[in-house]
Amino acid sequence: MRPLFVLFVFLAFQVGRSQKVSENMPITAFEQEMLKDAILIDVRTPGEYAEGHLENAQNIDWYDANFAQQFDGMDKQRTVYVYCRSGRRSREAQEKLKSLGFGHVVNLEGGYDAVNPIDK
Repeated sequence: MRPLFVLFVFLAFQVGRSQKVSENMPITAFEQEMLKDAILIDVRTPGEYAEGHLENAQNIDWYDANFAQQFDGMDKQRTVYVYCRSGRRSREAQEKLKSLGFGHVVNLEGGYDAVNPIDK
């Protein structure tokens, strides 16, 4: 009986640990159909957002002092996709949202620059 209990505890630990792993996907793989039961958040500044953004994205500026409060009342069970210009702010926002209790936060790697490259 004891080996079965140890196995159960080990499996429960692994499942709990896997739920805390950050999830990432390339922004180029994102599709609007993924928003059926999800939220898309652009964490760039309002000025960056105004220059162009993904369809159906809500702008919540990572640098805003009230960043966390702007998620009050949002369903923490829904998947949240986050992106920024290149990926740094969205990684930080992903960790913040996880700490606020959001269970499934996906960082769209590469950021807006990957889908809308600027001609140099």
